[in-house]
Amino acid sequence: MQALLSDPDAPAGVRFGQAPEPVPQAGDVLIEVERFTLVARNLDHAAGLPPGSIPGFDAVGVVRRAAENGTGPARGTRVATMMTGNAWAQVRAVPAEELAIVPDQVDPSHAATLLVPGVSALRAVRRLGGVTGRRLLVTGAGGAVGHFAIQLGRLAGAHVTGAVRDPGSRDRLLALGADEVVTGLDQVSAPVHGVIDSVGGLLLGQAFDLLVEGGVIQQMGASSGQPSTLAPYQMVGRRRAIEGFWAGDQIGPDSAFLLDLVAGGKLVPLDGEYAEWRDIDALAQRLRAADRPRRMVVAVR
Repeated sequence: MQALLSDPDAPAGVRFGQAPEPVPQAGDVLIEVERFTLVARNLDHAAGLPPGSIPGFDAVGVVRRAAENGTGPARGTRVATMMTGNAWAQVRAVPAEELAIVPDQVDPSHAATLLVPGVSALRAVRRLGGVTGRRLLVTGAGGAVGHFAIQLGRLAGAHVTGAVRDPGSRDRLLALGADEVVTGLDQVSAPVHGVIDSVGGLLLGQAFDLLVEGGVIQQMGASSGQPSTLAPYQMVGRRRAIEGFWAGDQIGPDSAFLLDLVAGGKLVPLDGEYAEWRDIDALAQRLRAADRPRRMVVAVR
């Protein structure tokens, strides 16, 4: 089969090549991949893998062969899959618990852009505990995780504040359900119960000071590229926490939950820029441009 293979010497960090088709285990479903998503950091990650590896996390496709043990969907079913590795290829073997059926009402490209940021946002909101009637701050709210965290926080009953660098994002985030949008944490109107932070850097320390007693930060990214520094004694005597976030595995049920929300019109999907995978070097240049899309949906032909 054709696949994108890790190659640290290639301009994109990957190259086209041939790879053997995966051999599924008894509980695996064999998927013909239709599309996957790309962001710039995926390419950076791919370049650091052992040469010849097939990178990738999320992919949408059609079941070629159902699992031998009877679990999972039947042949011909369109499914969304997310796990580490082997997504950027024509065929993928996936354990049944790591996939979800894509409802007919959901565009397969929207399903692809939902998986990584949507599941991450959902699990981050859950880890904050009950947020109904409480205040939630989402930093980097203009990004893909923020897109879903704002909506899921609002659906969970929270008062949601989105923090962004670009004030031009304000109207879009308000339409998604944010109660307020700020361009600096000094503009946050009241202390918050929880923070979903994907920015890091100096913002992390500022967000910590906004927490109520018992409040928690889910630290899930560092788009600032800067180290986070806390002042001496900033954490001492305060019953507040900063937790490192990891989405985990067995994402099938959570993916299905999110896809059902999209199908029911309760969750606005994330648009991506669309391309085919033939010219991976051109795709890499696009993803590293100043006006790069939040996600690129790549069709496998």
